[in-house]
Amino acid sequence: MGLKKPPDGGWGWVIVVVSFLSQFLCYGSPLAVGVLYIQWLDLFHEGKGKTAWVGSLANGVGLILSPICSLCVSYFGARPVTIFSGFMVAGGLMISAYAPNIYFLFFSYGVVVGLGCGLLYNASVTITCQYFDKRRGLALGLISTGSSVGLFIYAALQLELIELYGLDGCLLIVGALALNILPCGTLMRPLEFSKSSPAEKEPVQYSTYNEKEKSLEENISILEKGYSEEKFVRPLTIGDSKQEIPLPEKESATVQSKETDVYKKKVVERKKFCKQLAKRKWQMCQNYWAETVSLFKNRVFSALFISILLYDIGGFPTLLLIEDVARSANVKEEEFVVPLISIIGVMTAIGKFLLGVLADVKFINTTYLYVATLIMTSMTLCAIPFAKSYISLAILSGLIGFFTGNWSIFPYVTTKIVGIEKLTHAFGILMLFAGVGNSLGPPIVGWFYDMTQSYDVAFFFSASCVLLGGLILLFAALPWGNICHRDSTKTAPKPYIYQPASQV
Repeated sequence: MGLKKPPDGGWGWVIVVVSFLSQFLCYGSPLAVGVLYIQWLDLFHEGKGKTAWVGSLANGVGLILSPICSLCVSYFGARPVTIFSGFMVAGGLMISAYAPNIYFLFFSYGVVVGLGCGLLYNASVTITCQYFDKRRGLALGLISTGSSVGLFIYAALQLELIELYGLDGCLLIVGALALNILPCGTLMRPLEFSKSSPAEKEPVQYSTYNEKEKSLEENISILEKGYSEEKFVRPLTIGDSKQEIPLPEKESATVQSKETDVYKKKVVERKKFCKQLAKRKWQMCQNYWAETVSLFKNRVFSALFISILLYDIGGFPTLLLIEDVARSANVKEEEFVVPLISIIGVMTAIGKFLLGVLADVKFINTTYLYVATLIMTSMTLCAIPFAKSYISLAILSGLIGFFTGNWSIFPYVTTKIVGIEKLTHAFGILMLFAGVGNSLGPPIVGWFYDMTQSYDVAFFFSASCVLLGGLILLFAALPWGNICHRDSTKTAPKPYIYQPASQV
């Protein structure tokens, strides 16, 4: 059996809507954590590098643990994982309202909320890729705008809630809103499996494997019940007319010895089955490692993981620290018509949608498109130290937000490089490195400020990281030309090329 052909519509649009809402509710507060970051600085009086760990962990932990999250999605399915992540995000936000110090926030807001976000993101991306093929870029662009819209709304919402109810009340209300992820998760109906013909080799092997697993589980359950059933059922079936007559001592001893032998035999069989099960699990681990090694033999994939690491180290801190950058530049609060984080959120949503649409255009190479956004992001980061007014910072925030929309085409690029079959595995590995970058970027920028009392050196460092990542990916992709669009049709021409030669 295998996954049914992607319908590219139908219930898939329901998946897009609920994935959009889930990411909106899940990522709204963690992405707009810059508003809370200023409150925590004034509340706990810690350094900017240490306080930045809270927001960086919230956005990095889920990505670091992405391989585990992807395994959970593969094993349990997108629906239960999304529902469970809703409980984690809501619970983490609510208990953060009672944080006595910054270290408690590392766990409640950073780890718990971050892991919930990672589970939900993997679930929504995986099920969307399963439901769409031709329109995958558009679908991924739409669902990824959910986090951007959440960033825009939650930035203003959290500011208003803090003024009305304080920081504690803000976190409690935002956590209650996150509970709406639960009904969204119930609508993520898994794609049905299609039955394939018995002549195909792979489905036959798969079904045989399932039969072995089934017999293994049945035998183990039988073994667990075996001794009790033999002990209580056998004496009642000794004879027809003498069931109530007690057995002689010799016959009773003989029956007990037979039961003991049967029980010992079942114990031996149970040990054998356990060894077979352990051997099978070990084989699965070896296959996972072998598949990981094969992924890194693809140099475009290897360059992609270096690029995403450097990009998140340099590009992510802007989302977290842009409000504090404006305050450090002595921009008056009266000039803030719209929060800078909200501007980033709106432009990120626009960028995700437009870049997702461009990714579906046949003559556009998505790898080169992604590289172009990295180079433009690095140039924008270099201009931030020279911005000393609200208008200039707003323009740069909008540009950074638009180019941050490349997140919508990142799964698309990954799928074209490794294929849909290896997407979950490859995406989990890439998100691991993205999480490391998210976790390290804001604290590094904060430490630069603590040492120099200025963000200038920090943003020059960030720009150089993003530029280096883009150039590495560009040089790795250039020799292969338009690889992203050739991968999907790479295996199809082979039978038609070699079949005439074999017939001759």
